[in-house]
Amino acid sequence: MSKKVTPYKDSSLSKKEQVTLMFDRIAVKYNGLNRVLSLGLDKGWRRKLVKMVQKQGAVDVLDVATGTGDVAIALSKLPQLTIDAVDLSTQMLAVQAKELEKLKLSDRITLKVADAENLPFETQFDAVTVAFGVRNFAQLEKGLGEMHRVLRSGGCLYILETSRPKAFPMRQAHYIMSRILIPAMGKLVADDKGAYAYLGESVAHFPDGKAMCNKLANVGFSKVDHRPLSGGVVSLYVAQK
Repeated sequence: MSKKVTPYKDSSLSKKEQVTLMFDRIAVKYNGLNRVLSLGLDKGWRRKLVKMVQKQGAVDVLDVATGTGDVAIALSKLPQLTIDAVDLSTQMLAVQAKELEKLKLSDRITLKVADAENLPFETQFDAVTVAFGVRNFAQLEKGLGEMHRVLRSGGCLYILETSRPKAFPMRQAHYIMSRILIPAMGKLVADDKGAYAYLGESVAHFPDGKAMCNKLANVGFSKVDHRPLSGGVVSLYVAQK
């Protein structure tokens, strides 16, 4: 990342501490606002990820930066999976725990408070997933390296992350959405303008496309690919160990 982007610019806390505080603050309203901001497209993006995990034939899966659990819950539709899910935000995990209880999935998904840059696991997973979380890592390469470490040989990392469209008119529409509408709606709905201003600004300063693929290769992944989705507003990265 060429510029350090944090949620609360006047705070003396580290980026990791600020991001954790931010997600604790917005946890309850996070899912509803994201549905609106993505125009409901987020469900389709997750379905593509789940299909790739299914095609791989994975059994043991780790969902990193799981948040309120959209990916973990979607993965639970694959009956063969054993799913661990981790996040630093206790409030996001609390929201997910309530949803898992409601859906009777508490026995399918194991939740744990954990740092993506210091995962409390051995080399034990066939697949690792992370959706809209890697740009919040304080040290991107360290987080990518940790996900590589916990994968078995031949295992795959699947990353869904926002990216910057290159072509008109998606490029212009994306700028308006990320730099104007997201912060405004965040202040209105979640009462935390800093959080959603950060979420929009962080996209502009995060490596995407080939740059992100290079970072994945640099931490040891042997096969790396990415697929732009919805005109390039999101990319799905697949990296094999």
